[in-house]
Amino acid sequence: MEHYKYFQNKECEYFPCHKTDDPDNFNCLFCYCPLYHLGDKCGGNFTYTSKGIKSCINCMRPHLKENYDLIKDTLVKNQ
Repeated sequence: MEHYKYFQNKECEYFPCHKTDDPDNFNCLFCYCPLYHLGDKCGGNFTYTSKGIKSCINCMRPHLKENYDLIKDTLVKNQ
């Protein structure tokens, strides 16, 4: 089963918060990415703005249902 690895809130005013071709499989569990604080070690598709702020606008890594274990393992590895 493993239903705990996926949550979706279609009533959220920001849903989906990233452009996606597959909104029915958009995972809201990690609404705020737990990997953000890892900076360039997060493994996601991020860029830095001209002011040096990390932008994750093009990153779907935490919003894919199948990436739950990858997110968890990355957190454990970078404790």
